[in-house]
Amino acid sequence: MPVAANAPTRFDRVDALRGLAMVWMTAYHLCFDLNHFGLTRPQDFYVDPFWTWQRTGIVGLFLLCAGMGQALAARQGQAWPRFARRWAQVLGCAMLVTLASWFMFPFSWISFGVLHALAAMLLIARLGLVRGGLQGATPWLLGTALVLLAPLLNTALQQAPAAWPVFDSRGLNWLGVVSGKPATEDYVPLLPWLGVLLWGVGLAQWLARPGSWLAGPVGPLGRPLAVLGRWSLSYYMLHQPVLIGLLMVWRAVRPS
Repeated sequence: MPVAANAPTRFDRVDALRGLAMVWMTAYHLCFDLNHFGLTRPQDFYVDPFWTWQRTGIVGLFLLCAGMGQALAARQGQAWPRFARRWAQVLGCAMLVTLASWFMFPFSWISFGVLHALAAMLLIARLGLVRGGLQGATPWLLGTALVLLAPLLNTALQQAPAAWPVFDSRGLNWLGVVSGKPATEDYVPLLPWLGVLLWGVGLAQWLARPGSWLAGPVGPLGRPLAVLGRWSLSYYMLHQPVLIGLLMVWRAVRPS
């Protein structure tokens, strides 16, 4: 895909959307942590639609932005070494999340959360973009097919219940064809979430024309979000340890 001579190297509005996802995620995790430490009225974050739909919205917005970012990077001719460095950072952080979750939640540790999924999806999207397979209507159609595929496969496998233990295992539950949500603190399988990331690819290709909405300024309110969005991986890794540490200190020093 040719790049216009005046094309921006950063699209502040994409960064601001990613930053908005980070702020939303922080508010969600603060409520989760308060509940975990018994500092609020008990909430069921795993069943209550008020919380489960928020999580869906946060993950969806984050992956949509990730797909947009990958499409824009490919449009600007991002070299493989630069992509590989970023991809290695995401994968390394995913492994740290697994390790930390194993210590904190030994019975529900994270084996395929949002960063694990992001590492896999970015590689898939990169290969598709470099080889020219994700252009035009293709990311929209393929993304929609993947979003619809998980429930269709789940329905089909209802006729073969003996297969569920295999697909429900940690070895294969990352596919997203499961009988129920696994016992894990973060679960973002390829189906349907790869489809959302591909929608982001299609959205960026549609909006990245010179003078389009995507290339516009963010304004004074959007600038802090754009800065946060540029540092989303670092922020993601640090925000929970900081929140948990502050809550532990507050619980220790507050009056009985």
